[in-house]
Amino acid sequence: MPDRQRMFLAFWPDAAVRKDLVDIQSAMHFRRGRMVHPLDLHITLVFLGMVDTGQAPCVEAAAGGQAANAFDLTIDHTGYWPRPRVAWCGPAEVPRPLQTLVDGLQRDLRTCGFEPEARTYRPHVTLARDARGGATGPLASPVVWPCHRFVLASSSGAREPPRYEVVREWPLRPHKMMPTDS
Repeated sequence: MPDRQRMFLAFWPDAAVRKDLVDIQSAMHFRRGRMVHPLDLHITLVFLGMVDTGQAPCVEAAAGGQAANAFDLTIDHTGYWPRPRVAWCGPAEVPRPLQTLVDGLQRDLRTCGFEPEARTYRPHVTLARDARGGATGPLASPVVWPCHRFVLASSSGAREPPRYEVVREWPLRPHKMMPTDS
């Protein structure tokens, strides 16, 4: 690992979810914009920024110490943020297991020198940058993303996509069916 690397913790899609995300991306009809490469599509849990070599073991320990359960995340909405000019898709609401994981990561990463994000967490998949518009609203066919692992990813420094690479991953605990889950 270089002395410093730009890193983040994220959900990384499997091939089936990635295909569904690319289908959403293609259907949004941007007037302009740079489509995110299919292999770079993800949902950021915690953006770390520049991470020193000495901080990496602490980050990995904080990530590995999470006792979060696996869950299904429903991607059911598309949107557009005009200020950063980003077209995205994501869940209309943050499910409790996702917020619990993000809160736990932010709490435990404080010991590594990372301050929690001041803004409210809004999970999303960036589909295009420098975009002008795009379809927004509920998806006719929501995508169910089985979240059973999360990753530590870094910017590869490559000029050509994909620009991110997975450094390490951690499983979430399998969801156990409860008698009331039926």
